[in-house]
Amino acid sequence: MKKSMLVFVVAGLVLLTTILWMVKSAGLLDATDTIQFGVIGLLIAFAVFVGFRRLKSERRGEPVEDELSKHILQKTAAWSYYISLYLWVAMIYIKDRVEMDNEQLIGTGVLGMAVTFVVCWLFIKFRGLRHE
Repeated sequence: MKKSMLVFVVAGLVLLTTILWMVKSAGLLDATDTIQFGVIGLLIAFAVFVGFRRLKSERRGEPVEDELSKHILQKTAAWSYYISLYLWVAMIYIKDRVEMDNEQLIGTGVLGMAVTFVVCWLFIKFRGLRHE
């Protein structure tokens, strides 16, 4: 039960800091900030979805982490790490061509890494592990 609640605590903290970021910006949002808020909202929704799935499986008496879920998580981490390296190379290439603030570049890169992880997790979860 503790691990399931940790997902909700982290999602709540991310939501709280995002709200503080919005309040601090005081309406001076550009297109990049708006897109980043939308992506953060989707990531929070995904975290809540995963948290509810874990909580439901715990209440049914199922183990929280079995061998399959650990292997899926390990495979997802490996794929997303590999893809995010190329993401950073592409972002640095774009940074040389387009005027972009350093803070926006780093924030967009971190959000891109999170989205890459979620997409890889969904792909592996629905595709399966194929005799590995």
